[in-house]
Amino acid sequence: MASIIANLSLPILMNGVKPSLKPTSNFPVCAFPERRGRVAVVVKATSDSSDSSTSLNVVKSVQNLWDSPEDRIAVIGLGLTAVIAFWTSLNVIAAVDKLPLIPGFLEFVGILFSSWFIYRYLLFKPDREELFRNINKSVSNILGQ
Repeated sequence: MASIIANLSLPILMNGVKPSLKPTSNFPVCAFPERRGRVAVVVKATSDSSDSSTSLNVVKSVQNLWDSPEDRIAVIGLGLTAVIAFWTSLNVIAAVDKLPLIPGFLEFVGILFSSWFIYRYLLFKPDREELFRNINKSVSNILGQ
């Protein structure tokens, strides 16, 4: 269960207008009279399953790798490799962007490809269904189902 407690000031547009705060059973809202011009809000969220989020699974798998001493070097190496690859790609993109004709040409190619993709897969219903079938087939092949 997660909870958030915030102490928010009233918007500037509401000067002279008395705000009406109505507490509900799901979202309790309390206004404290000793803090004029401020509203305290308490929000609670609950979830039935914590394993539904893939980001939590990724974090747990990295933590499991980090806990074993022989895999620490591999995790550090992969992290450094990702940072170096990102830095290199940014520099390559900046270098290509400085060339006189290439950015305009690549933009034109991107517009042509986007137009073709919209015409081929998104404009008509049978083509959209074909695209969804291809995506579902690719996802099932990747997941091994």
